[in-house]
Amino acid sequence: MGKTSKLLAIMAIVLALCGMVLLGGGLWLAIEGGSWFYAPTGLALIACAVLLWRRQAAALHLYAALVVATLAWALVEIGLDWWALVPRGDVIFILGAVLLLPWITRRLVPAQVGWWRNAGPLALALILAGAIGIAAMLRSPHEWDGALPGARGAAPALAAGTDAGDWLAYGHTWAGTKWSPLAQLTPANVSGLKQVWRMDTGDSRRPGDPEEITYELTPIKVGDTLYACTPHNIVLALDAETGAVRWRYDPHMQVPSHVQHLTCRGVSYHDANWPGATRSADGSCPQRIIMATADARLIALDAHTGRLCPGFGKGGAVNLAVTGPGLKPGWFQFTSAALVTRGLVVVGGAIYDNASIHMPSGAIQAFDVATGKPVWAFDPGRPEDTAPLGPNHPPVPSTPNSWSTAAADEDLGLIYLPMGMGAIDQWGGNRPPNTERFATSILALDIKTGQARWVFQTVHHDLWDMDVPAQPALVDLTIPGKGRVPALVQSTKTGNIFVLDRRTGLPVQPVHEMRVPSGAAPGDFTSPTQPVSAISLMPPRIREADMWGATLFDQMACRIAFRRYRHEGPFTPPSTRGTLVFPGNFGVMDWGGLAIDPVRQVAFAHPNYMAFVDRLIPQRPGAGNGKDGPAGASDRGGSAEHGFNPNAGAPFAVSMGPFLSRLGLPCQSPPWGYVAGIDLVTGKVAWRHANGTIRDETPLPIPLKLGVPSLGGPMMTGGGLSFMAASLDYYLRAYDTTTGRVLWRARLPAGAQATPMTYRSPASGRQFVVVVAGGHGSLGTRLGDSIIAYALPKS
Repeated sequence: MGKTSKLLAIMAIVLALCGMVLLGGGLWLAIEGGSWFYAPTGLALIACAVLLWRRQAAALHLYAALVVATLAWALVEIGLDWWALVPRGDVIFILGAVLLLPWITRRLVPAQVGWWRNAGPLALALILAGAIGIAAMLRSPHEWDGALPGARGAAPALAAGTDAGDWLAYGHTWAGTKWSPLAQLTPANVSGLKQVWRMDTGDSRRPGDPEEITYELTPIKVGDTLYACTPHNIVLALDAETGAVRWRYDPHMQVPSHVQHLTCRGVSYHDANWPGATRSADGSCPQRIIMATADARLIALDAHTGRLCPGFGKGGAVNLAVTGPGLKPGWFQFTSAALVTRGLVVVGGAIYDNASIHMPSGAIQAFDVATGKPVWAFDPGRPEDTAPLGPNHPPVPSTPNSWSTAAADEDLGLIYLPMGMGAIDQWGGNRPPNTERFATSILALDIKTGQARWVFQTVHHDLWDMDVPAQPALVDLTIPGKGRVPALVQSTKTGNIFVLDRRTGLPVQPVHEMRVPSGAAPGDFTSPTQPVSAISLMPPRIREADMWGATLFDQMACRIAFRRYRHEGPFTPPSTRGTLVFPGNFGVMDWGGLAIDPVRQVAFAHPNYMAFVDRLIPQRPGAGNGKDGPAGASDRGGSAEHGFNPNAGAPFAVSMGPFLSRLGLPCQSPPWGYVAGIDLVTGKVAWRHANGTIRDETPLPIPLKLGVPSLGGPMMTGGGLSFMAASLDYYLRAYDTTTGRVLWRARLPAGAQATPMTYRSPASGRQFVVVVAGGHGSLGTRLGDSIIAYALPKS
């Protein structure tokens, strides 16, 4: 057999093998109720293989018909959507191009009719496919252009004793808008931003750390000093102009053996000279930094020296660790910045997900910021009794918690807390009434007493880990027919953006109840409806046609998996069969939340669309005591937000994770991540653009703009700019707030799953933008330890 004959034989075998895979998988898919395209395609490839083996030119004619049929099917199913077209046609196109090689076409019979009659139809079919591909590449069916409105009012008044050039709290102020009035940087000059300093903290992963070690930090800035913390709760004070370290405090934290996360999103500041503030009896630490730690301590430091404040708690710290029968060290920890308001420090806490039905309490506690003495506690298990917790007044275990950052309106005297779930997430058959009332909600408490003033639930009887993840944002909105309304804007994992009157908790933008699927696991139930906001970034229901892959083969496998899982739209309950959860546990929006411009009354959002699979695993009666479990259940084996979750004491454990193909690619078509501009007055999404590339997610650094997920948050300024890192590629980007277009970007040394901030340096008068690039363990972005500042060159 000659070289050419060998090539023909090899090509015939390749076509036959591809055909058999598609025929077998296609029949399986059809039996599951899916598309019938794959099985006939497999038969056509097998027929082409037979004809090619016989050296018949009819193989090319049949293949040309297959190319045209594939194009027609793909266009009917998904239209001119380039990235959705790729897996439908890549293998077919490539094999067709190989069939046109002269080493093949010259050996086919009848040879006397000429190349054009043998190969022309296939060449034309491939040219048609190429033209359609080019047309699809020029379209962006998932994006749209638009413009957000300009100013609608004046900037909020600054609190007495504060400066517009500072960033005084995690979200700029305790209103949580992540907006600064600074306007030195504009769309016209932002391209001139340069890195002016970089500080490496020296704190990185250590032996014994959990998988989810992260730098999710947003520093604060007061006067000429920047304050930051690291995953091991080391606090740093940096010169705002140069990044030079002024002091460093190391709490020498012993990482608890069962801790789930290791992160510090921020520290907080208190100034005894502010109106209404409190001062310690001995006059020490009039300006102090407050930090809540992963080993459950509340620490107060002198803002000027970094020394512990002696009058606070016991030698500068209050021990908040929860112990007791069946409770493990590390099951209760702090990851977010403590709220400081009206002389109080208010803290919630993060509780290990899905370990057991017997877990620490989610009680919210308030302490005197000067002395550390407990003032009140809101326990969701007994909401009417707000006496401080203590040995004679222990908390109710396993209640809903607030692990994210709170907000405060001191004029109204209210604190606003984003609430999570109590104990376990995916099975709720024995939840008590108060858990049903407070879980997955926004809770308003009286600052002075801790009494509940109102509660708004964003998901009823939550079975999907849709806890409210982000700090509420407080902004006054000018609503037609209602005038100026003091509003609270809450982003959620479901994609709903609830706009409430922060005085009452009543909706400002309409909310309706949507009918949702039923059929919970044995012993459980579902709510018949779920709330949906008029402002929503919820994705449409995922379909089989939305399945994706690198090739026709893994796309087919994803289609089979889709058909085998239970999915009846949003809020399909978890099942032993496996339920496709979309939006997934990752959330349309997680702890990074929104940024809001209170002058323009608009928001900058970064929605993510990643499906997850939740599978309930029946447990033997009496099994699952929390000490043992299947592989992956160990506390050091990974974050409990994916993989096996033991749910000790419940009738079901749960396995969950992203919906991926065998190649590790998402089973749903891109884009998976966007940025979006929202008019909070009209409720309209003005623009939406795919955000980020796969440069840092593939072996080859190819910057294909597929639109990748982001974890972190945006920041906005009075100069008409928005800034965000957060995406899975390592960039800080500046966007035109009006249009959402990227105006500038800077390459970062590691993942930046954090929210940037901005300030004015007293030394030079320049506006700085700061981002933390430290990576994220469970997301797989490169770890680092860098705090990086950018500014315009000195004039």
